[in-house]
Amino acid sequence: MPERRDAAVGNRPDSQRQTSDMTEPDVTVAAYYFPNYHIDPRNEQWHGEGWTEWELVKRATQRFEGHEQPRVPLHGYQDEADPAVMAAKIAMATEHGVGAFLFDWYWYSGRPYLERPLESAFMPNVTADDMKFAVMWANHHWSNIHPWKSATPATYLESGSVDAQQFVAATDYLLERYFSHPAYLRLDDRPYLSIYDLPTLLEGLGGVDRARAALDDLRERAARAGFPEIHLNAIAREQQVLPQDGVAIDGATLVSRLGFDSVTSYVWVHHHAMPTLLTPYADILAEAEKGWGTFAAKYDQPYFPNVTVGWDPSPRTVQSDRYNPRLGYPHTNIISDATPEQFGRALEKIRAFAEKTQAPLVTINAWNEWTEGSYLEPDTVYGYGHLEQIRRVFGTPHRPEQSAARAGSAQ
Repeated sequence: MPERRDAAVGNRPDSQRQTSDMTEPDVTVAAYYFPNYHIDPRNEQWHGEGWTEWELVKRATQRFEGHEQPRVPLHGYQDEADPAVMAAKIAMATEHGVGAFLFDWYWYSGRPYLERPLESAFMPNVTADDMKFAVMWANHHWSNIHPWKSATPATYLESGSVDAQQFVAATDYLLERYFSHPAYLRLDDRPYLSIYDLPTLLEGLGGVDRARAALDDLRERAARAGFPEIHLNAIAREQQVLPQDGVAIDGATLVSRLGFDSVTSYVWVHHHAMPTLLTPYADILAEAEKGWGTFAAKYDQPYFPNVTVGWDPSPRTVQSDRYNPRLGYPHTNIISDATPEQFGRALEKIRAFAEKTQAPLVTINAWNEWTEGSYLEPDTVYGYGHLEQIRRVFGTPHRPEQSAARAGSAQ
């Protein structure tokens, strides 16, 4: 395992850090945010009083030689729905050049799920001068993988499919609650909405033509609500990861027929295989770099490239089970050597690609996918190392003293 760095390095005040790398970024760095680190009533129904996904992080163990577990958050197992905690996250992000959070957003059984960190903690704390946010509608089914016990069937606790009526209800909620917020992310003045699972969207709405009609109707409702347009983004995916993932067939044609405005990715493992139990980061980065060009050529719409911090979903397995990638997710091969230095090389390459293709946005998986081993938040191994690489490569337009003041007031 990597040598653990002195935690004091990760905790040092921003005023003591190097600031010569501060430059005005010409592309928005947007990190996906997974909001399952707070108490939610449905989680308590399924897992017991007070449960959050931190329970899986706390119980993670090293499963084989070379496996880098457990992962320990540098600032502890914080409640992300606490406005003070979220204010500190906003400060941390802006100090290091993360320009937006793309919140994983869920709509199950006629109502949102895991929305409290966004609505109660993030939105009241952020201004248009701090950072942006947008919604990535994670419309996949929700299954029993927290954790998953080997040899048990994967069952759905909630369905991500929505019919036409529920599609209107969910998107009206988005229009009314989020799009008018001054910090909502816009591209060419159009609110940005990303949709994760196109097969599940088609399943619920009844096919391509009906899904296109529903999306067109969403655009019309947005116009009536005073938005000049909306920017619809599709998540590209070639292979299944979650057991509930559908796999799009001829995704480029589908994206065009549905009328999306752009395409991006959620995580590298949606596209690129990990051939060995410990697949070196440099190897999958080489595949990802080739993939950006492939996707840009494949789709008629602009492709916003994605960089992934790491991959290790072993915390979502029962820790007493033998780890066996042949079982499939969350038993999968793992990205190894996911150091800040390797991540920095990926950022250099993605910035060059974004500049070449004039992409206004790059996506990062993720701000806090702790149970999938892909997070920017500081831990006790690398401290702020991954975040500092973003600032080195992309810079930040935010003044450190402003962000530090916000962080200090939040503690």
